[in-house]
Amino acid sequence: MSRSHLIVLGAAALAALAACAPLEMAAPAMPGAPPQAHRPPALPRSFDPGAPPEIRRDRAPLQCVPYARELSGIQIYGDANTWWVQASGRYPRSGTPSPGAVLVLRGYQTAARGHVAVVTAIVSERELRVDQANWLNGGEVTVRVPVLDVSANNDWSQVRVWHIPTAAWGARIYETQGFIHPLPMTMAASS
Repeated sequence: MSRSHLIVLGAAALAALAACAPLEMAAPAMPGAPPQAHRPPALPRSFDPGAPPEIRRDRAPLQCVPYARELSGIQIYGDANTWWVQASGRYPRSGTPSPGAVLVLRGYQTAARGHVAVVTAIVSERELRVDQANWLNGGEVTVRVPVLDVSANNDWSQVRVWHIPTAAWGARIYETQGFIHPLPMTMAASS
């Protein structure tokens, strides 16, 4: 196979992996920026050095959906942007995080894009940790990634995600649909 064919195949593979989440950059300092309508919580500056967020590259590249399904046990298939609707009537959905629940991010740039990540720990009322795949667009798994609720109503409708490569909060604020909890509705109703 020629070098140009390999380059085209490599570019196609990277484009496919990029469908799950955007590359985030650290938030720039903006002196003199106008005040926001609400004040988000203070951004924590450091994390437990015994268990910092990390990038794992010990498996084949994968998308966020199969990784979230594997980790959470939630048996939903299809693109991340369809999970919220597919969960309706099958799994409990809420605006409240819990360990094992899947955080569903709304489409960004276009409604055809989304991302899912599994909550692994609740740190505080406005901070949690997730494990996820392909957030950095290389198919890698990232674990213990901090996510901060920056919504005006403290309802997890808007979040910021820690950017491991720059060790800073990502610049974007993402809209969420909420959390899908792993107990199927038939089991939830009988318990």
